[in-house]
Amino acid sequence: MGIVYVVGAGVEGQEGFSARALSLVRQAQVLYGAPRLLELFADLPARKVELNDNDDLPSLVQADSGSCVVLTSGDPLFFSIGRSLLRNLPKEKLEFVPNVSSVQFAFARIKEPWDDAVFISATGRSLADIVDRVVANNKAAILTDAQHTPAAIASELLRRGRDGYTVYLCENLGSGDERIVQTTVQKLPNLSAAELNVVIFIKSYDGDSLVEQRTFGISDNQFVALKKQMTGEEARVVALAKLQLSSGMTLWDIGSGSGSVSIEADYLLPYGRIFAIERNSEYLVAMRSNLNKFKPRNVRVVEGEAPSCLEDISDPDRVFIGGSGGNLWDILEAVDMRLPADGRVVITATTLDTLVSATDYFENSGYAVEVITLNVARTSPDTDYKVFEARNPVYVIVATKDLG
Repeated sequence: MGIVYVVGAGVEGQEGFSARALSLVRQAQVLYGAPRLLELFADLPARKVELNDNDDLPSLVQADSGSCVVLTSGDPLFFSIGRSLLRNLPKEKLEFVPNVSSVQFAFARIKEPWDDAVFISATGRSLADIVDRVVANNKAAILTDAQHTPAAIASELLRRGRDGYTVYLCENLGSGDERIVQTTVQKLPNLSAAELNVVIFIKSYDGDSLVEQRTFGISDNQFVALKKQMTGEEARVVALAKLQLSSGMTLWDIGSGSGSVSIEADYLLPYGRIFAIERNSEYLVAMRSNLNKFKPRNVRVVEGEAPSCLEDISDPDRVFIGGSGGNLWDILEAVDMRLPADGRVVITATTLDTLVSATDYFENSGYAVEVITLNVARTSPDTDYKVFEARNPVYVIVATKDLG
């Protein structure tokens, strides 16, 4: 096997190839590529091998003694065949000749900078993972597939209450059938899309200062909450401090209620993941309203009852429990199985029953336990005399898993 040249095709046919790329293709004895790319060089005498998704390209080129060129779209190292070739062939046997990718071309068409965008290939990802990446970034370009269509992605964004985006649907770029539609998340599910498309989401802002707030202790009255199903701001600040979060961690917020802890934790986890877990349908409505207002980047809502709903989410580094629905021990057993050594659990409790049950579990399971009692009293602006109104005590249970 000689040098394998991996040549990227532009979106405009042969006009998109550099002089060197065309020279390599014309000198090749064997051309590998999709039928539409091989058709560009139908007049060349080289042996042409059509590729499909099931072909083992590294094995094919290793068995070929003639000079060969692999044709691919755009940049061979951008969601393309280059990664597979590098895993299976020596680097010194490969040379890559990149071209303009469809994503780069799409941004040029809509006249938007792309150096601050995140790029996502739908292939091999779940719909939830794709939308997590969109929500976590200001600008996202997605190479969709037959399952994860623009309509499906938009529907999931709408289900999460995340509709604040300008959307560009870019189809059949560089061809006579090219179409670019500027639209919204609400309208995208009703638009049909060509098989070859790139969809771009650009986050829009309404000037709400809450979107950019980066402070602890958001006032309780800023949240929608039913039946006071919310960790109060003083307890929330202490709980977040005791969680000892760092930027890339995964946090489980079990019994999330209003989502207030998840929303504030999002500011501390710019590269992390937060799973807001709630079973009550009324609380979920309130939580989604709060998520839509504060626009956290890394919060994913998990609907269901813990611990059964925890099976399909990533292992945690930290766990906050604001409500257990009477399943505290079962939840703690499930958490213990997934939490790494030196992982930390923080629970806020207002009853002695929860306090005793939690501390018993942790002490019997080898955790280091600390308990803080918060006695908060506030003045009220609605009274003629400034007197303190006491709140019910809150117990903050902090448990750290034994390193041994």
